[in-house]
Amino acid sequence: MSQADPVLLAIDQGTTSSRAILFSKAGDILNVKQKELKLTMPEKGWVEQDATDIWKDTLWCTREILQDAEEEMIAAIGITNQRETTILWDRETGAPVYNAIVWQDRRTADYCTQLKEQGHEEMIREKTGLLCDPYFSATKIKWILDNVAGLRMRAENGEICFGTVDSFLLWHLTNGDSHATDITNASRTMLYNLKTQEWDKELLELFDIPSQILPEVKENCADFGMAHNTVLGHALPICGMAGDQHAALIGQACFETGMVKSTYGTGCFALMNIGPDFKLSENRLLTTVGYKINGQISYALEGSIFVAGALIQWLRDQLGLIETAAESEEKALSVPDSNGVYVVPAFTGLGAPYWEPGAQGVITGLTRESSAAHIIRAALEAQAYQTKDLISAFENDSGLSVDVIRADGGLVANNFVCQFLSDMLNVQLDVPKVTETTALGAAYLAGLQSGVYDSLDNLSSGWAVEQSYRPSMEDQIRVQLYQGWQKAVRQVLTA
Repeated sequence: MSQADPVLLAIDQGTTSSRAILFSKAGDILNVKQKELKLTMPEKGWVEQDATDIWKDTLWCTREILQDAEEEMIAAIGITNQRETTILWDRETGAPVYNAIVWQDRRTADYCTQLKEQGHEEMIREKTGLLCDPYFSATKIKWILDNVAGLRMRAENGEICFGTVDSFLLWHLTNGDSHATDITNASRTMLYNLKTQEWDKELLELFDIPSQILPEVKENCADFGMAHNTVLGHALPICGMAGDQHAALIGQACFETGMVKSTYGTGCFALMNIGPDFKLSENRLLTTVGYKINGQISYALEGSIFVAGALIQWLRDQLGLIETAAESEEKALSVPDSNGVYVVPAFTGLGAPYWEPGAQGVITGLTRESSAAHIIRAALEAQAYQTKDLISAFENDSGLSVDVIRADGGLVANNFVCQFLSDMLNVQLDVPKVTETTALGAAYLAGLQSGVYDSLDNLSSGWAVEQSYRPSMEDQIRVQLYQGWQKAVRQVLTA
């Protein structure tokens, strides 16, 4: 590869792993380095990670990539991250003052209930586009400030930084020179006003959070700072940043109003581009920033499913029904249907469109003839039922018909899941040639800012489909299956 062919380095820090991926200008993956990341659950409903491990693992992956690449070939770095996960750290040393509280954590559920009972949710929703839920960063920040001795005073004195994972990594990559985030990650904190596009004073007062700890908010393509030579061994510009689901929206080139992408990772997150006008959902979806580039903002409706791929891990690690995730497809196809079994994976509450943080998972429809294969198949089918809940809400909110979904994430390697999604949603499901769309979106953002790409049209023309799935299920069967799912969900909600 000549110097005329610049490459882009994407840092993709997710819930279960930290990765660095090198992309060509054409969007092809040239190299990947990855380290698995542990979750700890110190109490029921609590989910944490060691923030120091997050940084060390990311640093290792990035250095390994750079060892294999020539410095002059890399045009820029883009960062994408697990959203809402909350870290507070010492402004001088960079040391975390508490573990990272992960987006799945539910410890502030009772506090959120109190806020709702006090009538604050509508104000929160009108400003942020979000519902009052422990999923988002604000209540996590408050919890850390309230529970680490002496921390609130230190925060008020300007000694403490808050950030989501993107901001934490940026601070360390730039050796403390840059304390910033991007607008998509800011929009997930429950502290950022989407209408005024700034941190909201009323919300900061409500959650008792000092503004001194907050990062500067930038567009997705921006000068985020320079990764220090002393940190990486190379001085490289950091030019793009977005939360993982927004990065996937960009990586899937969903730049037109009405386009939908759905990512099946640890959780499932579907986003519909709704264009430049802020609009609140009437169906308990979230309104979020899709992206902001060159002063132009596009909003998105988002449906959040907390457990997708994590359900397959549970079948493997907790129940022992499969030895590998890939084995789930073979097991599901070994039976003609789920024999009336439904799995509602409310392991960390139910997300959109129900938003019930206290919900717990169930397996329903079990009979004497129910087998492991039926449970496995029902777990895979749950991905489609959950997505159908979201797509129906998208269509009701937007008035647009969803005919095509661009899908990505680890579960799209499962052909059974993809075909059942197409059948249950009665849509065409397109899986792109490059399925690492989250990292690709971060690379695209860095490439736009650094001049590797000229425009969003440049990115759209490079998107290519690898495989399309089309519906083949009879309408009557689709209706019957979905009615069974809705019955199972009602059992969860009324338990």
